[in-house]
Amino acid sequence: MRIALIRHGQTDWNLTGRMQGRTDVPLNETGREQARRLAEQLAREGRWDAVVTSPLQRALETAEILADLLSLAAIVCDDLVERSFGDAEGLSHSDALEQWPSRIYPSMEGHVEVAERGVTALDRIADRFPGGRVIAVTHGSFIRHVLADISALPSDEMPRAENIAISEIERDESGRWRVESISGRAFASDGEPAPE
Repeated sequence: MRIALIRHGQTDWNLTGRMQGRTDVPLNETGREQARRLAEQLAREGRWDAVVTSPLQRALETAEILADLLSLAAIVCDDLVERSFGDAEGLSHSDALEQWPSRIYPSMEGHVEVAERGVTALDRIADRFPGGRVIAVTHGSFIRHVLADISALPSDEMPRAENIAISEIERDESGRWRVESISGRAFASDGEPAPE
């Protein structure tokens, strides 16, 4: 069972470096065009069994564009929602860091909670589509923490996913997840990114 974790297309808040979290920011026109180009790429890569998505507008719209070209329906999965950044949402990264140098923002969802929620959601998706190939449209921080948990590496060592970046994971017959690629770059079994 393989899942392609895709970060949503660009938003205006991405352009200005504002922290989105659970704030429901829509795609901008660049983000829509990114999703259309990605849909064409995915259509060339063979059969997909499902498109699942975070309920937030930026992910849902990305997923709907992908699903439409792939002749699938976008299925909302609430647990694919982005991590909450609490009081830091809406601030620029630099302003948030100035107020909270520790990067622990009041009311923020913790690293462990994000990872546990994410892996549980992916397990449910895998159980629903056994042996399938599934696209999961979600968010940058969510993806980073899930990949860190699966690979047993610190989340700080995970590269930041750009808009529309694809990271692939695979679940074996024992139910164990393995990271295959991060943002389109192969990931070696020893936990190090494969050389290019």
